[in-house]
Amino acid sequence: MRFILLVAGESMKFIVRLHAEITIKSKSVRQRHLKVLTGNIRTLLKPLHASMRVRNHWDRIEVHHDDEPQLTAATIRHLGQIPGIAYFEQVVEHPLTDFAELLEWILPLQTQRLQGKTFAVRVKRKGRHEFSSMDMAVYLGGGIRARVADTKVQLKNPQEELVIHVIEDQVSLVQQRFPGLGGFPLPTQETVLSLMSGGFDSAVASFQMIRRGARTHFCFFNLGADAHEVAVREIAYFLWEKYSKTHAVKFVTVDFSEVVAQILEAGDQGTLGVLLKRAMMRAAGQVAQRLNAQAIVTGEAVGQVSSQTLSNLQLIDQSTDALILRPLIVQDKQMIVDCARAIGVEALSAAVPEYCGVISKQPSVKVRPEVIAATEQTVLPDALIADAVAQCRVIDIRDAHSAQQDTLGPPVVRSSETLPSDAVIVDVRRDEEQEASPLEVPGHKVLHIPFFRLASKQDMLDKSKAYFLYCDQGVMSRLQAVQLQEQGFDRVAIYERP
Repeated sequence: MRFILLVAGESMKFIVRLHAEITIKSKSVRQRHLKVLTGNIRTLLKPLHASMRVRNHWDRIEVHHDDEPQLTAATIRHLGQIPGIAYFEQVVEHPLTDFAELLEWILPLQTQRLQGKTFAVRVKRKGRHEFSSMDMAVYLGGGIRARVADTKVQLKNPQEELVIHVIEDQVSLVQQRFPGLGGFPLPTQETVLSLMSGGFDSAVASFQMIRRGARTHFCFFNLGADAHEVAVREIAYFLWEKYSKTHAVKFVTVDFSEVVAQILEAGDQGTLGVLLKRAMMRAAGQVAQRLNAQAIVTGEAVGQVSSQTLSNLQLIDQSTDALILRPLIVQDKQMIVDCARAIGVEALSAAVPEYCGVISKQPSVKVRPEVIAATEQTVLPDALIADAVAQCRVIDIRDAHSAQQDTLGPPVVRSSETLPSDAVIVDVRRDEEQEASPLEVPGHKVLHIPFFRLASKQDMLDKSKAYFLYCDQGVMSRLQAVQLQEQGFDRVAIYERP
């Protein structure tokens, strides 16, 4: 049964457009991508409300739900984070009638937006009609110009565009257009394993593979710092929850502390970085086989550090038969940081505890293969790498928060639970976030200390009191709570509110 909106305001509708690369594929491939994307949208949106309806067509996907502001905001947020969508439009509908009636419908909806501006009417039709797109555009444009003060039709570079879709006997007026992620739906590409350090590079590289439709597992090599693992696990969870929640993936932790010890003890100073990277690739190749992943993903970029010269990258590639993908290979650091900011991980990655188990004082930009071969044969035997992989921890990313709490992280306390009488709430959000949505907890003091200032303010905090850290998504608060624990604060927890 076709869902048709007869009266504007009773329901909300979005028209979702496919990424351009999908539309040029063969009919069978396009149909597969469309079906997968529709399923992903349905998986994320259906739990939001019983009124949610998702239906695919050859050239679009339509989403309907009850006209409730919070539901509309949630729909917009989700659609903007799903790979495979070029853009989506929020529209209102009206049955196709004569042009005069359509003009009377449009005027109260658009007068305020168009008043005093140049504008153009763009009509896009699908189906058989007795009029052309130009006929409708000319009539509606003339009517608006005559009845809306100080307007002028300007077809080239107008200040405002009035976009109208006519599909068979239904007219949709676009209220607002939102950008999508582009790329391909998950998981229309093959599975990959992304090596996560928690920095900007690995986070952005992981996002790029998710955006291209690859189910992306995460692999972290723990060089000896549990706080580092806590941070990386939270960033991986953030990326999954925001951009690939439709499909579960794994988070793998490989204890590389023994490998690091062997490299530091016997490695040549100029080769330390390359030795470590080769060891990681050898282990990652085995983890990838275990997870049936077809490639390893890294955040390396040409020339960024000594181990990322072309000569050293070639030497690193030779350590494994697995395919190594480097989505950021020609990007400079600022481009990577800008992308990290755009996808929401900049602050998280910037706060990752620094830990470098292998620091070379005189790194070589062109390590000699014979030096590497001699060292690996004696210092990094296959058995050492295989043993590290055999003992790795593999968790479902959906359990990342609970696993964090059980093993490495502080407990989580929700706003509905009773807090200790001496509990102090520490809001670690940025100033502008705090101002936009103030946090108040009746009966308890709330300190507003942005995460990037917390380290310098620790001396002002009484270690005998209980501190409950808060941020909107629970990621930054967890990272800061772990660091407080390491500084001797015994009563630290995460505070969550609805």
